[in-house]
Amino acid sequence: MPEGHTIHRIASDHAKLLVGRSVSVSSPQGRFSADAALVDGDVLDRIEAYGKHLFLWWRSGYVGHVHLGLFGRFRVQKLTIGEAEPVPVGAVRMRLSTTSSVIDLAGPTACAIFTASERDAIVDRLGPDPLRSDAQPARAIERISRSGQALGALLLDQSVLCGVGNVYRAEALFVNGLHPSRRGRDTSPDELVTLWGTVVSMLCKGVKDNRIVTVDRRELGVSSNRRLRRGEATYVYHRDLCLRCGTPIQTVKLAGRPCYYCPRCQPS
Repeated sequence: MPEGHTIHRIASDHAKLLVGRSVSVSSPQGRFSADAALVDGDVLDRIEAYGKHLFLWWRSGYVGHVHLGLFGRFRVQKLTIGEAEPVPVGAVRMRLSTTSSVIDLAGPTACAIFTASERDAIVDRLGPDPLRSDAQPARAIERISRSGQALGALLLDQSVLCGVGNVYRAEALFVNGLHPSRRGRDTSPDELVTLWGTVVSMLCKGVKDNRIVTVDRRELGVSSNRRLRRGEATYVYHRDLCLRCGTPIQTVKLAGRPCYYCPRCQPS
């Protein structure tokens, strides 16, 4: 499932192609046809990312909602002047098209058109998004500090903070030397403030790079210009050995997913 940086990057990239334009909205697959008809030809005013949710604000007042889930993906195709729209490939739930681009959405967990109040109801269930300028970190820190749950579970709980997935939780905990099974209430306020800052920094870098890179290049002794290979991009996630100390990586299952950690760098 895409983590929050991917959704924010999609919002930014798609806004350049769609915002301020009249957009044709259709459903080649057919499952989204009734909703598509509500906004077909309407002007898109803005695209909003909130955690792992994407909201499309239409001038008519309707709001589109997309949650990619495990299998959802967008496909962007730019058109030359006068070029016809391409034939949809596969089961395309929603197509957004202008004279200069076509964006196809396939396989999302959620794809709907509804009202602003329904958008607000979704957001009200979410914790603060570390990538948003209006985030209130104190909300997440206070909730974590009162919880008897493990940090590794709390970081994946979208009602505590939203946008963090399996990679960022493992890497943020590693950078701060926190064992994933440590309870939230056993973590000091200063540690939680620093952990929040690490998450913000990692997600921001993810938006900029359009990929997850959590390591400090200085530790690898590589140039800032060289693209890191997949095995170099993380300290502990999906690794056999800790990138920092070489200790064999272990996992603990939290929130239904394995959380990678280094028993030496993150003592219990």
